[in-house]
Amino acid sequence: MDGPRVDRVIFWVALPLIAGVSVPLVVFPVEGEALLSAAFGWLTRILGWAYLWFTIAAFALLVYYALGKYGNVRFGGPDAKPEFSLISWIAMIFCAGIGASVLYWGTIEWAYYYMNPPFGLEPRSAEATEWAATYGLFHWGFTAWAIYCIPTLPLAYLFWNRRRPVLRMSAACEGVIGAQAARSLPGKFIDMLFMFGLLGGVGTSIGLSTPMISAGLSEMLGVDRGYWLDASVVITLGTIFGVSVYTGLQRGIRMLSRFNLWLTIALLTFVFLAGPTLFIIDTITNSIGLLVQNFVKMSLYLDPIGKWGSLISASGEGSPGLQATPQATFPEQWTVFYWAWWIAFAPFMGLFVARISRGRTIRELIGAEIIGGAMGCWLFFAVLGNTSLFFQLEGSQDLTGLVARNMTPEAIIATVVAVGDRVIPFAIPLLLVFVTLAIIFAATTLDSASYILASVATREQAEVREPARWHRCFWAVVLSSVALSLMFVGGTESLRAVQSASLIVALPLIAVLVLMTLSFIRWLKQDHGA
Repeated sequence: MDGPRVDRVIFWVALPLIAGVSVPLVVFPVEGEALLSAAFGWLTRILGWAYLWFTIAAFALLVYYALGKYGNVRFGGPDAKPEFSLISWIAMIFCAGIGASVLYWGTIEWAYYYMNPPFGLEPRSAEATEWAATYGLFHWGFTAWAIYCIPTLPLAYLFWNRRRPVLRMSAACEGVIGAQAARSLPGKFIDMLFMFGLLGGVGTSIGLSTPMISAGLSEMLGVDRGYWLDASVVITLGTIFGVSVYTGLQRGIRMLSRFNLWLTIALLTFVFLAGPTLFIIDTITNSIGLLVQNFVKMSLYLDPIGKWGSLISASGEGSPGLQATPQATFPEQWTVFYWAWWIAFAPFMGLFVARISRGRTIRELIGAEIIGGAMGCWLFFAVLGNTSLFFQLEGSQDLTGLVARNMTPEAIIATVVAVGDRVIPFAIPLLLVFVTLAIIFAATTLDSASYILASVATREQAEVREPARWHRCFWAVVLSSVALSLMFVGGTESLRAVQSASLIVALPLIAVLVLMTLSFIRWLKQDHGA
């Protein structure tokens, strides 16, 4: 078999661990989902503040790095040349980081905030509408991509500047825990924790993209959406990213990412011109203004009065009711949820982006992720989301009604069809482009995940080498098989269970990300002075 050897400890412990967690959820989906959801609810109520403070601190630290004296430090050394062109590099970062989820949430996230707005606003009011168009920009903006960037810096510096040919979170913690601990059980635990979190994150991506893709195919082919159609989508995704993983970074992931970039530009340009163009421009302008003006407020908003007010009123003013249960608030249901999701996915992004960032400076990397990533996501929310919102406000589509009936994928497809109908007869061709884009987005994320899983489960080498091809394809099969089995026994509910598990994993990952950051700071001081 070709390629470097497998790390047997990580491989043979991680695989049973993944199966040991996933199989009970498959056999007992209702009980498993309830248990994990309850655990996640408890964490958000008790430790929601920790997620908020971590993310705002991460953003502030990256601004300091970008503007400080370390900003010009180049990964690979002063004379290192980029491995990929600027367009390919940014496209790979963006496609791996957001996947088909940005098509899903970018089109319809506003509907949830429109019906259940923040700050105690009246649902469906003018103010609720403005904030509905704004909050998606926040959840997919600068802070979110800062979470992705935090682990990327120490991993890239260790890999390219300290010449450690290994892509593992444990190695990036060596500056604090020491090399011996990183190579022994503590380090193995850190790496396996990451693999488990990545499984949940990828399961979330599949759970969002598959029903949306199936709904699009159902509309085009005139067939009912069911398990076998969803299964066909997952098998197709597995085949695409299996082939892409087998061909490697240069030919596979790079080519998919570049193709997806141009297809994205074509789709968004068409929707922008064929849709409510002036409404899109006006709304995104207003939304950016609201976001800039309220960035700190939104970053630290926890709504304690909404959460604890019922306890106080239940037991008399000034006497907290110990028997009452605090209410779930908007920031706990959405902001904390999103930050935990981004944290769960951050190590994967850090490992992948570190691998493709040779020849880039710290400032370039921070700018590409925080600014480039946020702006890329904003385009989807601006064009697709505001177009969808326009159809709801003008009354031509009852999209919130579909969302309320748990038919969110159908609401997304209805938006695409409505845009196509404005340019008769272009609904089916536009839907074909949208579905193709979603498939390639999902495939790019999944083949990147397979590549990184194989890298983490590969023994450290004396030189930089890609993981064995069979090893990369093996993890592609594992990811597809887990998705298929979960969908067979419980559909979206089982996927929500795995999603909840990944979010719970985000809590200990915060500690790991802090260790990685401290190691990075120590290495910079050692190599470039305080």
